Amino acid sequence: MKVQNIYNFLNDLSPFSYQEKWDNSGLLVGSLDDEIKKVYISIDLDEELIDEVEDNSLIITHHPLIFSALKKINYDSYSTKLLQKLIKKDIALISMHTNIDKTHLNKYVVSEILGFKIENTDEFISYANVNMKFNDLVKYVSKKLDLKTTKAVKCNNFIKNVAIVTGAGMSLISEVKADCFLTGDIKYHDAMEAKARGISLIDIRHYESERHFSNLLEGLLSEYLKKNELKAIITASKNPFDFFIEGETIE
Repeated sequence: MKVQNIYNFLNDLSPFSYQEKWDNSGLLVGSLDDEIKKVYISIDLDEELIDEVEDNSLIITHHPLIFSALKKINYDSYSTKLLQKLIKKDIALISMHTNIDKTHLNKYVVSEILGFKIENTDEFISYANVNMKFNDLVKYVSKKLDLKTTKAVKCNNFIKNVAIVTGAGMSLISEVKADCFLTGDIKYHDAMEAKARGISLIDIRHYESERHFSNLLEGLLSEYLKKNELKAIITASKNPFDFFIEGETIE
Protein backbone atom coordinates (compact mmCIF):
# COMPACT_ATOMS: atom_id res chain seq x y z
CA MET A 1 0.00 0.00 0.00
CA LYS A 2 1.16 3.53 -0.75
CA VAL A 3 1.37 6.26 1.86
CA GLN A 4 -1.04 8.24 -0.34
CA ASN A 5 -3.86 5.76 0.34
CA ILE A 6 -3.61 6.03 4.11
CA TYR A 7 -3.04 9.78 3.95
CA ASN A 8 -6.29 10.20 2.02
CA PHE A 9 -8.18 8.05 4.53
CA LEU A 10 -6.81 10.07 7.45
CA ASN A 11 -7.61 13.34 5.70
CA ASP A 12 -11.23 12.23 5.21
CA LEU A 13 -11.37 11.14 8.84
CA SER A 14 -9.93 14.36 10.27
CA PRO A 15 -9.01 16.94 7.60
CA PHE A 16 -5.48 18.27 7.92
CA SER A 17 -6.87 21.67 6.92
CA TYR A 18 -8.47 21.84 10.39
CA GLN A 19 -5.06 22.21 12.05
CA GLU A 20 -4.08 25.47 13.71
CA LYS A 21 -1.89 27.92 11.77
CA TRP A 22 1.10 27.26 14.05
CA ASP A 23 0.75 23.48 13.75
CA ASN A 24 2.60 21.15 11.37
CA SER A 25 0.36 18.12 10.88
CA GLY A 26 0.44 16.02 7.71
CA LEU A 27 3.17 14.07 5.92
CA LEU A 28 6.45 15.18 7.51
CA VAL A 29 8.88 12.51 6.29
CA GLY A 30 8.77 10.40 3.14
CA SER A 31 6.76 10.54 -0.07
CA LEU A 32 3.11 9.90 -0.81
CA ASP A 33 4.36 7.39 -3.40
CA ASP A 34 6.28 5.32 -0.82
CA GLU A 35 5.21 1.68 -0.55
CA ILE A 36 4.83 0.64 3.08
CA LYS A 37 4.82 -2.78 4.70
CA LYS A 38 3.62 -1.93 8.22
CA VAL A 39 1.81 0.87 10.07
CA TYR A 40 2.74 1.98 13.58
CA ILE A 41 0.85 4.41 15.82
CA SER A 42 2.32 6.39 18.73
CA ILE A 43 1.73 9.64 20.60
CA ASP A 44 5.37 10.66 20.00
CA LEU A 45 8.69 9.43 18.66
CA ASP A 46 11.84 8.49 20.49
CA GLU A 47 15.01 6.68 19.43
CA GLU A 48 14.07 3.38 21.04
CA LEU A 49 10.75 3.31 19.21
CA ILE A 50 12.31 4.00 15.80
CA ASP A 51 14.92 1.30 16.40
CA GLU A 52 12.08 -1.23 16.83
CA VAL A 53 10.15 -0.17 13.71
CA GLU A 54 10.80 -2.17 10.54
CA ASP A 55 12.22 -0.55 7.43
CA ASN A 56 9.77 0.75 4.80
CA SER A 57 7.05 1.36 7.36
CA LEU A 58 4.73 4.26 8.17
CA ILE A 59 4.51 5.81 11.64
CA ILE A 60 1.50 7.94 12.55
CA THR A 61 2.07 10.16 15.58
CA HIS A 62 0.00 12.70 17.43
CA HIS A 63 2.74 15.26 18.04
CA PRO A 64 4.69 16.49 14.98
CA LEU A 65 8.42 15.81 15.00
CA ILE A 66 9.02 19.15 13.26
CA PHE A 67 7.23 22.37 14.28
CA SER A 68 9.39 25.20 12.97
CA ALA A 69 11.75 25.46 10.01
CA LEU A 70 15.07 23.60 10.32
CA LYS A 71 18.03 25.72 9.27
CA LYS A 72 20.58 22.97 9.81
CA ILE A 73 20.53 19.20 10.32
CA ASN A 74 23.50 18.25 12.48
CA TYR A 75 21.93 15.23 14.17
CA ASP A 76 22.46 16.79 17.61
CA SER A 77 18.88 17.78 18.49
CA TYR A 78 15.73 15.80 19.19
CA SER A 79 14.15 16.30 15.77
CA THR A 80 17.31 15.99 13.64
CA LYS A 81 18.58 12.84 15.41
CA LEU A 82 15.27 11.13 14.77
CA LEU A 83 15.04 12.42 11.20
CA GLN A 84 18.36 10.74 10.43
CA LYS A 85 17.07 7.41 11.72
CA LEU A 86 13.76 7.70 9.86
CA ILE A 87 15.44 8.50 6.54
CA LYS A 88 18.03 5.72 6.87
CA LYS A 89 15.26 3.16 7.43
CA ASP A 90 12.92 4.59 4.74
CA ILE A 91 10.23 5.21 7.34
CA ALA A 92 7.48 7.67 6.45
CA LEU A 93 5.94 9.89 9.14
CA ILE A 94 2.46 11.38 9.30
CA SER A 95 1.36 13.50 12.27
CA MET A 96 -2.22 14.25 13.31
CA HIS A 97 -2.18 16.94 15.93
CA THR A 98 -4.62 19.83 16.33
CA ASN A 99 -6.87 18.51 13.57
CA ILE A 100 -7.65 15.28 15.43
CA ASP A 101 -7.76 17.14 18.75
CA LYS A 102 -10.73 19.04 17.37
CA THR A 103 -12.50 16.17 15.64
CA HIS A 104 -11.87 13.13 17.85
CA LEU A 105 -9.24 12.97 20.60
CA ASN A 106 -10.58 15.44 23.15
CA LYS A 107 -14.11 14.03 22.96
CA TYR A 108 -12.79 10.45 23.12
CA VAL A 109 -10.86 11.09 26.34
CA VAL A 110 -13.78 12.94 27.93
CA SER A 111 -16.40 10.31 27.14
CA GLU A 112 -14.52 7.00 26.88
CA ILE A 113 -11.70 7.50 29.42
CA LEU A 114 -13.15 9.93 31.95
CA GLY A 115 -16.69 8.65 31.50
CA PHE A 116 -18.34 12.08 31.34
CA LYS A 117 -21.35 12.85 29.18
CA ILE A 118 -20.41 15.69 26.83
CA GLU A 119 -22.99 18.48 26.94
CA ASN A 120 -21.43 20.60 24.20
CA THR A 121 -18.12 21.34 22.49
CA ASP A 122 -16.35 24.44 21.22
CA GLU A 123 -13.52 23.30 18.93
CA PHE A 124 -10.90 22.11 21.46
CA ILE A 125 -13.06 22.51 24.58
CA SER A 126 -15.54 19.87 25.72
CA TYR A 127 -18.03 20.61 28.51
CA ALA A 128 -19.65 18.18 30.93
CA ASN A 129 -21.85 18.43 34.02
CA VAL A 130 -20.30 16.59 36.98
CA ASN A 131 -21.96 17.91 40.18
CA MET A 132 -19.19 16.71 42.47
CA LYS A 133 -17.22 18.03 45.41
CA PHE A 134 -13.90 19.37 44.17
CA ASN A 135 -11.81 16.92 46.20
CA ASP A 136 -13.90 13.98 44.95
CA LEU A 137 -13.47 15.19 41.37
CA VAL A 138 -9.69 15.33 41.78
CA LYS A 139 -9.67 11.75 43.09
CA TYR A 140 -11.96 10.54 40.31
CA VAL A 141 -9.97 12.15 37.48
CA SER A 142 -6.65 11.01 38.97
CA LYS A 143 -7.87 7.41 39.07
CA LYS A 144 -9.26 7.45 35.53
CA LEU A 145 -6.04 8.89 34.08
CA ASP A 146 -3.75 6.90 36.39
CA LEU A 147 -2.17 10.03 37.88
CA LYS A 148 -0.07 9.11 40.91
CA THR A 149 0.23 12.77 41.91
CA THR A 150 -2.14 15.56 40.86
CA LYS A 151 -1.63 19.32 40.82
CA ALA A 152 -4.80 21.40 41.27
CA VAL A 153 -6.13 24.88 42.00
CA LYS A 154 -9.19 24.97 44.24
CA CYS A 155 -11.52 27.96 43.85
CA ASN A 156 -14.81 26.23 44.69
CA ASN A 157 -15.73 23.38 47.03
CA PHE A 158 -18.44 22.12 44.66
CA ILE A 159 -18.11 21.77 40.89
CA LYS A 160 -21.23 21.81 38.74
CA ASN A 161 -19.57 21.66 35.34
CA VAL A 162 -16.13 21.19 33.84
CA ALA A 163 -14.32 22.24 30.67
CA ILE A 164 -11.72 19.81 29.34
CA VAL A 165 -8.86 20.16 26.86
CA THR A 166 -6.32 17.34 26.52
CA GLY A 167 -2.67 18.28 26.14
CA ALA A 168 -1.81 21.92 26.88
CA GLY A 169 -4.91 24.12 26.86
CA MET A 170 -4.24 27.02 29.25
CA SER A 171 -4.04 29.45 26.34
CA LEU A 172 -7.82 28.95 26.11
CA ILE A 173 -8.57 29.99 29.72
CA SER A 174 -10.32 33.20 28.60
CA GLU A 175 -12.81 31.11 26.62
CA VAL A 176 -13.65 28.68 29.44
CA LYS A 177 -17.17 28.93 30.84
CA ALA A 178 -17.16 26.35 33.63
CA ASP A 179 -16.46 25.97 37.35
CA CYS A 180 -13.37 23.87 36.73
CA PHE A 181 -10.91 23.49 33.84
CA LEU A 182 -9.08 20.20 33.23
CA THR A 183 -5.98 20.46 31.04
CA GLY A 184 -2.23 19.80 31.08
CA ASP A 185 1.06 21.71 31.39
CA ILE A 186 -0.37 24.20 33.90
CA LYS A 187 2.27 26.73 35.01
CA TYR A 188 2.49 28.96 38.08
CA HIS A 189 1.17 32.10 36.38
CA ASP A 190 -1.59 30.04 34.74
CA ALA A 191 -2.73 29.11 38.23
CA MET A 192 -2.71 32.75 39.33
CA GLU A 193 -4.79 33.70 36.28
CA ALA A 194 -7.33 30.97 37.00
CA LYS A 195 -7.54 32.06 40.66
CA ALA A 196 -8.34 35.60 39.53
CA ARG A 197 -11.10 34.30 37.27
CA GLY A 198 -12.52 32.01 39.96
CA ILE A 199 -11.95 28.90 37.84
CA SER A 200 -10.64 25.80 39.58
CA LEU A 201 -7.96 23.77 37.78
CA ILE A 202 -6.93 20.13 37.64
CA ASP A 203 -3.68 19.39 35.81
CA ILE A 204 -4.33 16.20 33.81
CA ARG A 205 -0.82 16.43 32.31
CA HIS A 206 0.15 16.36 28.67
CA TYR A 207 1.31 12.80 28.10
CA GLU A 208 -1.27 11.19 30.38
CA SER A 209 -4.22 12.97 28.79
CA GLU A 210 -3.15 12.35 25.19
CA ARG A 211 -1.59 8.89 25.30
CA HIS A 212 -4.99 7.45 24.33
CA PHE A 213 -4.42 8.76 20.79
CA SER A 214 -2.96 5.41 19.76
CA ASN A 215 -5.96 3.31 20.82
CA LEU A 216 -8.35 5.84 19.34
CA LEU A 217 -6.65 5.91 15.93
CA GLU A 218 -6.13 2.15 15.82
CA GLY A 219 -9.87 1.70 16.28
CA LEU A 220 -10.63 4.19 13.52
CA LEU A 221 -8.11 2.64 11.11
CA SER A 222 -8.49 -1.08 11.80
CA GLU A 223 -11.25 -1.94 9.31
CA TYR A 224 -9.67 0.06 6.50
CA LEU A 225 -6.27 -1.54 7.02
CA LYS A 226 -7.77 -5.00 7.36
CA LYS A 227 -9.33 -4.67 3.90
CA ASN A 228 -5.85 -3.89 2.60
CA GLU A 229 -4.21 -6.75 4.50
CA LEU A 230 -2.44 -4.46 6.95
CA LYS A 231 -2.66 -4.04 10.70
CA ALA A 232 -1.88 -1.03 12.85
CA ILE A 233 0.72 -1.75 15.52
CA ILE A 234 0.27 0.33 18.67
CA THR A 235 3.60 1.54 20.05
CA ALA A 236 4.34 4.14 22.69
CA SER A 237 7.19 6.51 23.23
CA LYS A 238 8.00 6.79 26.91
CA ASN A 239 6.91 9.69 29.08
CA PRO A 240 10.08 11.81 29.40
CA PHE A 241 9.21 12.64 33.02
CA ASP A 242 9.80 10.59 36.16
CA PHE A 243 7.80 11.40 39.29
CA PHE A 244 9.13 11.35 42.85
CA ILE A 245 7.68 11.54 46.36
CA GLU A 246 10.26 12.39 49.04
CA GLY A 247 13.03 11.37 46.68
CA GLU A 248 11.49 7.99 45.83
CA THR A 249 10.43 7.24 42.25
CA ILE A 250 6.74 6.49 41.74
CA GLU A 251 6.40 3.38 39.61
